[in-house]
Amino acid sequence: MAQPASPPPSPAAPGPARRTIRADTLARLRAAAVTEPGRLRIIGAVLALLVLVFGTVTVCQTANRAAAADAVVDRGRPLSDDAASIYRSLADADTTAAGAFLTGDGGSPALRERYERDIRTASRLLTEAAANAGVSGRGREEITELNEQLTVYTGLVETARANDRQGLPLGGAYLRHASERMREHMLPAADALYRSETARLGEDRHRARAWPLAALLTGVAALAALGWAQRRHYLRTNRVFSPGLLAATAATAVLLLWLAAGHWLARSALDESDRHGARSLQVLSAAWTTALQARGDENLTLVARGGGTAYERSYRAGMRTLAGSRSSGGAGPDRQNGGQLARALELADDEAGRAPVERAVRAAAVWRERHAAARELENGGRYEAAVGLVIRPGEDTARSAFDEVDTALAEAVRHERREFGRAAGRGRDALAGLPAGAGALSVLAAAGVAAGVGRRLSEYR
Repeated sequence: MAQPASPPPSPAAPGPARRTIRADTLARLRAAAVTEPGRLRIIGAVLALLVLVFGTVTVCQTANRAAAADAVVDRGRPLSDDAASIYRSLADADTTAAGAFLTGDGGSPALRERYERDIRTASRLLTEAAANAGVSGRGREEITELNEQLTVYTGLVETARANDRQGLPLGGAYLRHASERMREHMLPAADALYRSETARLGEDRHRARAWPLAALLTGVAALAALGWAQRRHYLRTNRVFSPGLLAATAATAVLLLWLAAGHWLARSALDESDRHGARSLQVLSAAWTTALQARGDENLTLVARGGGTAYERSYRAGMRTLAGSRSSGGAGPDRQNGGQLARALELADDEAGRAPVERAVRAAAVWRERHAAARELENGGRYEAAVGLVIRPGEDTARSAFDEVDTALAEAVRHERREFGRAAGRGRDALAGLPAGAGALSVLAAAGVAAGVGRRLSEYR
């Protein structure tokens, strides 16, 4: 007869001695917390953790801001300056090509060399910008378009010159077509590149000057906790100093002071670079390119031989933008109606910055007068005399006035670049060494906590 199957053994009931590791750990912590040595160990662990967290947060935040300050000085400003130089080189090439065309016989050697130098400069800067890893994605699109259009533009200019040497009237048409391509495609692309890189420069500056609030708050918390621990130590033992905790407090206080002072100095210097450098540079760069475009319009008005009404209107609009409306005395820009030169003069904060802008203001007024005289000559049927007044060496009083504007603005831009570089460099220097110092001081503070608490624990053995 088959035996019935025996039931499976029931699982043994858990005994009271079997506890989880987590419960055992919590029990030991509760037991330690009711004794003075246990409390000291917990306090020491919390203090060491706080100062290490303070150091870690400080390292992270200051490294980010120091990198942004480096970008402002070493990457953002050069890229923005190069973008502005690309724009000016292209605008000057267009202006010079029109001026050389007016002289006939392929243009004077000086104008020819200036045109070729502008093209070489623009080509070199575009190549360097394309190879720079810091250029934005949008900027790379603009660089690609400019490289493509530059080849087309130079081809049109050479065709215009070839036709002009053969005495064919198509030369002027080709030159106007080249100038239209420059103004409708190339200069807008160069302007977009400049604006893109200038915006990136502003973002880097904003990131570099931002307060490291998390690090500052953590530092205050760590310093307060260290003060509380030493007061508790004094109340329980009647001992004034704990050398280890005192060293930890000093290291934390030094780091907190360094952090606050360093960022305050960096913010002040970066703000100064914006007020006394970046803003002036933007206005001066805009004024410089406006002057170049106005000069190109002036030349193309003559190239068109009576059909340059649109260029004349553009010249007048450009001069209003550059120098404002004529003032009552006729010697400078009307500051009430604006004008880039008047704005640049307001932003210039020292004599070295004001002097070249004042020269540009006076030269712009003379330029207007000479242009008006040339227009009267052309309208009176004296075309050759008008051309001579505008571009020919020796008689070229209008050109001398434009050259004075050009030279004065170049000097003003160089001055403001130096001012920006000095101020931004001070901002970068204020953050130099702070990340490494934060790491070292936080480790020193943690070691001080361990030494101070360890010495107190040794008294209970």
